[in-house]
Amino acid sequence: MIPERLITIAELKRNTGERGTRMWVANDGIVYDVTDCPKWRTGLHELLHFAGQDLTSELPEAPHHEEVFKHDCIIVVGKLETLHDSI
Repeated sequence: MIPERLITIAELKRNTGERGTRMWVANDGIVYDVTDCPKWRTGLHELLHFAGQDLTSELPEAPHHEEVFKHDCIIVVGKLETLHDSI
């Protein structure tokens, strides 16, 4: 279930784990909280992906698919706001 909350790009970029913020990433228009995931502990996943980013364009090159967002440590935060949403 995806919450109706709209997340702006600026809000996504602020959630990097720095200064006590949560660690968020987006994929295919959905924003996920990965703070409690061991592989995101440092805010950098596999030395390739940073928290606070939209990873949609990077996922096709990853050794896993969207099923990775179903792990128990991941929380769905909301939908990433698009230009259409803000008009």
